[in-house]
Amino acid sequence: MDEYRRSWALRYLREAADEIKMARRDSRALDLIPDALRKAQIAIYYSLGEPAFIEQIVEESSEGRFSSDSPILRCLVEIERAIKRLESAQGPYELIISESDQIISLASRIVSLFLSNG
Repeated sequence: MDEYRRSWALRYLREAADEIKMARRDSRALDLIPDALRKAQIAIYYSLGEPAFIEQIVEESSEGRFSSDSPILRCLVEIERAIKRLESAQGPYELIISESDQIISLASRIVSLFLSNG
């Protein structure tokens, strides 16, 4: 991973974590959660390559326009589905925060894995 993509991935992860912390402290900041989740997702995309290209592949795969046996792509599609579900969630606030934390933690682990191999 080049320095440009590395720095953007880390920046998006930091921002995602900060926004979730704010949402956890104040339930009126619930609107920060979708933004935080998308930032975590973009951090993963930066660690993999060009975000716009990765996003297009994930979108096409999640819509069933093409399929792949790639475990990485399946993981990215599942993250996309989870984010979409949480973006429209009306459930308990604590559950939304908990699931959002899990996605951001997963994104952090994925980015860290690519940073350690790059």
